[in-house]
Amino acid sequence: MAPGVLEKPAEEQQGGDLHMTNAADDSCVDRLTLLRSMPEPPVECQVCVVGAGPAGLMLACNLGRFGVKVEVVDDRADQTPVGRADGLQPKTIETFRQMRLADPLLQRGVRVYDIAFWRSTTDEPLHRLGREIHYPPIIDVLDPYILLVHQGMVESLFIEDLKKRGVEVRRNTAFDSYSVCDGNNGPLQVNCLANVTQDRKTILTQYLVGCDGAHSKVRKSIPDAKPIGLSQPSLWGVLDGELDTDFPDIWSKTLVYSQEHGSILIIPRERNMTRFYIELKSSTKGDRNMLGQEFVMQRAREIMAPFSVKWKYIEWFGRYQIGQRVANRFQDPHTRAFLAGDASHTHSPKAAQGMNTSMHDAWNIGWKLNFAARGLAKPALLESYEQERRKIALDLVNFDYEHANQIAGGDAVALAENFKTNVRFISGIGAEYGENAINMVEPQSWVMGDAKPGCLLPPAKVTRYLDSNPVDVQLDIPMLGQFRIYLLMWDVHQSRIFLDGFCAALNSPDSLMNQLSAAANISYAKQPRLPAPEDIYLRPERYTAVSHLFTFGLITTMPKSEIEITDLPALFQDSRWTFYLDDIPELDTRGQLCTNKWLGSLGPGEVAIVNVRPDGYVGSIGRWDSSVDDAGEEAAKWLDTYYDRFLQVPPSPAMD
Repeated sequence: MAPGVLEKPAEEQQGGDLHMTNAADDSCVDRLTLLRSMPEPPVECQVCVVGAGPAGLMLACNLGRFGVKVEVVDDRADQTPVGRADGLQPKTIETFRQMRLADPLLQRGVRVYDIAFWRSTTDEPLHRLGREIHYPPIIDVLDPYILLVHQGMVESLFIEDLKKRGVEVRRNTAFDSYSVCDGNNGPLQVNCLANVTQDRKTILTQYLVGCDGAHSKVRKSIPDAKPIGLSQPSLWGVLDGELDTDFPDIWSKTLVYSQEHGSILIIPRERNMTRFYIELKSSTKGDRNMLGQEFVMQRAREIMAPFSVKWKYIEWFGRYQIGQRVANRFQDPHTRAFLAGDASHTHSPKAAQGMNTSMHDAWNIGWKLNFAARGLAKPALLESYEQERRKIALDLVNFDYEHANQIAGGDAVALAENFKTNVRFISGIGAEYGENAINMVEPQSWVMGDAKPGCLLPPAKVTRYLDSNPVDVQLDIPMLGQFRIYLLMWDVHQSRIFLDGFCAALNSPDSLMNQLSAAANISYAKQPRLPAPEDIYLRPERYTAVSHLFTFGLITTMPKSEIEITDLPALFQDSRWTFYLDDIPELDTRGQLCTNKWLGSLGPGEVAIVNVRPDGYVGSIGRWDSSVDDAGEEAAKWLDTYYDRFLQVPPSPAMD
């Protein structure tokens, strides 16, 4: 029997073949020999991340957890102390839950459930126009609110997690340039300048990701990568501080519009603070250096009159000009260097999208780089990053252009309508990807439920068989860089022939999934995931017992009393922690069974497979009639076809 899907893996580990540069191969080798013989040898890694903001740290945190050798450089002496981005959308909260990092943010942050609209004109004093629920029930999420925490708190969470795994950010280290060998057989050479002495530092890496902000030097180093878009003339001030005010809606997200003086967007914040985004109307033609904190505070008082606004203290003040720009490319021609976050797209901060979108850029590319570094990825996998995330960036700036104009215009009705139209996208669950190598849409559409290729897996409540715990199935399996393969059926006994055929086909030496699984198990044995003390509670071995590449889940509506673990094939006995009973629709966000929510309907003899990518997006969905001969074998071949689109068995052991 070939080592693979059904065989328990060795301990964990691995790397990937280094590629690279722009001269002849011999000169590339000579240069590497010279570099390694220097008094201070270069640092070597698999992925170099430039920038330790939310995008860069999200990426590094995931790569570290996956076991990829990552280096993070940042030109700042320390993390963000105050201010800057502050709002986490429902999908981002779900992502932090999947990473088991949400609790500190949920404990410290402020939850905003509604939005209020106020207006004054030359004829009418300031008055409330109305209130709206921020995320109405049409949005199917576990956390229907914005969570307000400042950027530094998010960065701290990632930095602490990295330290637990032995990874530190290299501070006071500025990216300068990188070079690529045309032969693609050596590492990228990343050149940095460190400290005030501008010491030259060299990093040899397989991949480079620029998360270094709107003025990204990595972007400027990628041929033909340019930000495309426009700046708007309006100027806005930002104030974070604790208020003393008689304004009644200070703890709601609130838009206040003064026909004479401009707009304020009010955002409640942690530690009893409030953020004001203040339009500096009719002031942009003057000297912007005169538009300091006192001027902006006075403008806020004018807009909020007749209500009193005083500050007990100001923690942070800033100014910005709105601009919507998207880089014309998110990666270099060799798919070795990438852009994420503000390096690839910029927009106004008032829709609370920037930090969220940036971190999801990193969430998207992190698992793909893991497979690439381990030699398991075909080129199509890394190419899908630009296809998916540039689409989201374009969707974002188009929405943001309208949203920012309507905030400035104070048209509450138009703003509310625009918000309703875009509420799925704003929440994060509407960030949907098109068909590509990793999102496979069947010619005969099986998509009748809410689970769809290219979309996030909808939330659903099920009972975990082993301990009868009610769980959120989309959160229950930790994010370990694996694909999740869910099989759904009404009756396991009735589908047993299907399951036996399915498992036998997966375990065949000819099965691509078997071969991929064996290669991944060898890789993780050589280069394991970086552990943290919390792993003793997480127990990753529960979810890697079968394969480091795939976790199999079985979901059935059968009563627990009618089935035992020993009734399952060996594959699913080994996957006992992901055996679920679909029996608690009353706990679901929509009051539905998981089976019905995901699939729309499922026939009594049908078996459905929902393939879920490591970032929580659905990759493919298939259905089979379990009474048909060889249906289980056909399902296994279908999985092989899907994974053959973007994964490969390395021709030789990956990086030592």
